Amino acid sequence: MARTTLITGGSRGIGYALAEALLRNGDQVAITGTSTDGVMRAEHALAAAIGLAPPKRGSAKVGGRIAGITCDVRDASSAERALRTAAERFGGLDALVNNAGVGVGVPIADMPHDEWNRIIGTNLTGVFNCCKAAIPLLRARGGGWIVNVSSLASKNPFIGGAAYCASKAGLNAFSEALMQELRYDNIRVTYVMPGSVATGFSGREPESGAEWKLSPADVAQAIVDVMNHPARSLPSRIEIRPAQPKR
Repeated sequence: MARTTLITGGSRGIGYALAEALLRNGDQVAITGTSTDGVMRAEHALAAAIGLAPPKRGSAKVGGRIAGITCDVRDASSAERALRTAAERFGGLDALVNNAGVGVGVPIADMPHDEWNRIIGTNLTGVFNCCKAAIPLLRARGGGWIVNVSSLASKNPFIGGAAYCASKAGLNAFSEALMQELRYDNIRVTYVMPGSVATGFSGREPESGAEWKLSPADVAQAIVDVMNHPARSLPSRIEIRPAQPKR
């Protein structure tokens, strides 16, 4: 039976690379994004990348093994609807990857309250919303995976990154507590802390620093490897960083 994985923030960057890797691995994959147009473009691009028929809007099975779902993880009802939709589309849920994330480099003295709420709401509360919705589905399946994408910034705070670093440090603690809560349900929880990744995160050009930074595919491969571990093992925390960072 093919594994069903939902990836938040799956329309670009690490989430998109992971969706492609899991599809090539034989998974059924649902991706979420806040933009309907962005999700649709990602559906078509993923289908083309792995040689599937182009997705048809309104189809019961978009692209066969791909489902795109518009979702704002900050909204609990939107998160619950996305997880339920994925489970209904593919007959259950085996894994949740909380990848959706935002961040800006703004000193706290200059940060608007709305921006603080957006960062914490997406990077931390959004993970809570999705996990809470996913746990009953994973229990019904007899177990599965929850993988939370954190950051090495959670351990290495920097000027202008207080909100982002705090959200990811909180995510680490959340993940470790959740791991202990769910391990005897056969639900394995891990978090992945990438270093610098060449994506368009926080308004950067995706190609910026690509000669030395991690690629989204590097992080995706680490997550696929974790999710393919034998059931008796739990790699509960993964750090991945550029082998030769810029001096």
